[in-house]
Amino acid sequence: MFDSRRQQHADLELVLQFTRIQGGALQLDNSNFDSIIGGNELVFINFYADWCRFSNILAPTWDEAADKVREAFPDDGRVVIGKVDCDAESSIASRFHITKYPTLKLLRNGQTSKREYRGQRSADAFATFIKEQLKDPIKIMEELNEIQNIEETKRTVVGYFERQDVPEYEVFKKVALNLKDDCQFLAGFGDVVRSMHPPGESIIAFKASITMEDDAFIGSLMSYDEVSIWATERCIPLVREITFQNAEELTEEGLPFLILFHAPDDTDSIKKYTALVQGELADEKQNVNFLTADGVQFAHPLHHLGKSKKDLPLIAIDSFRHMYLFPDYNEAYILGKMKSFLADLYSGKLHREFHYGPDQETTEETAQIADNSDTTNPNVKKEKPTNPPESSFKKLAPSKNRYTLLDRDEL
Repeated sequence: MFDSRRQQHADLELVLQFTRIQGGALQLDNSNFDSIIGGNELVFINFYADWCRFSNILAPTWDEAADKVREAFPDDGRVVIGKVDCDAESSIASRFHITKYPTLKLLRNGQTSKREYRGQRSADAFATFIKEQLKDPIKIMEELNEIQNIEETKRTVVGYFERQDVPEYEVFKKVALNLKDDCQFLAGFGDVVRSMHPPGESIIAFKASITMEDDAFIGSLMSYDEVSIWATERCIPLVREITFQNAEELTEEGLPFLILFHAPDDTDSIKKYTALVQGELADEKQNVNFLTADGVQFAHPLHHLGKSKKDLPLIAIDSFRHMYLFPDYNEAYILGKMKSFLADLYSGKLHREFHYGPDQETTEETAQIADNSDTTNPNVKKEKPTNPPESSFKKLAPSKNRYTLLDRDEL
């Protein structure tokens, strides 16, 4: 067993040395994939297809980026820029749920980042992205009052430790690396934070972006899984804010949006909406994305709904086909109203009523009248088809001008 592993390591070193000599990105396949992603802090992968024109356009830039990153970070085990031919390595493509070419994914210590790379496609941009990913995500506090100066718009995890070399801090740092895009992380040591934790005992706590109330972790700080689950639930909340930066990845999740549109300085409606979702709608999280949106930044969807910033706040569903406005915002927080609104989406009632007007209760008598009616009968109400507003957010989904999109079941 030992000889086999040593030989595998030697073979891998030959592959890496050959890549250094030849230049460009490392070709990954079933023979080297797991050892590469498990043996490096960062692996940045281009999942491509030879027949895809966007993949062919990106290929030379990706190789140039690989050379830049290799020059900047030459140490073994730090960074690998790789590429996977998804036609030749269909099992790897399936494993990573590739639905478009080219897809750029970052793996950190063998774990896939939640977010794909969606930035500028240039060698310099890729190299800058990697440099940013290698920065320490934790801000070290020199004074305890620095907690008061943290950015209030961000969710924050704070760690109070006796020393920096304790194993609890290593777990904290690993979690911070994986959640750096969703939370800001602070840590203090020794005398600086002595008043915040019992002697010899480390503590980590979460501060929400709006309430800033402490939520202390009560599990084992030695368990990466426990800390990671706890932090993920808080850093990636049930209710998220949609921005132009994250809209593409949110639409790609494929779930309809239930969106609170609010004025930029209106935090009260966000609190009420969040409490509504947590209290009544949490069991719907597999069926819908709960979002908040700045109604000034997203004025275009409001315009589609026949509304403007003076009508804020308001709540609407975007199904990626149409947008449906909740009729009366003042009734949104009446028990059961929003649950019923979602149920009407799932049943098709919202779509049907937008086309043909409100559903009417059908009695045997009215049904008989309808059956025996003709187009000239003045007693029979004829519904005129209407068109609900088209989805605005589907236009922010991955573009066919940037990717070759696959059917989700193709792989």
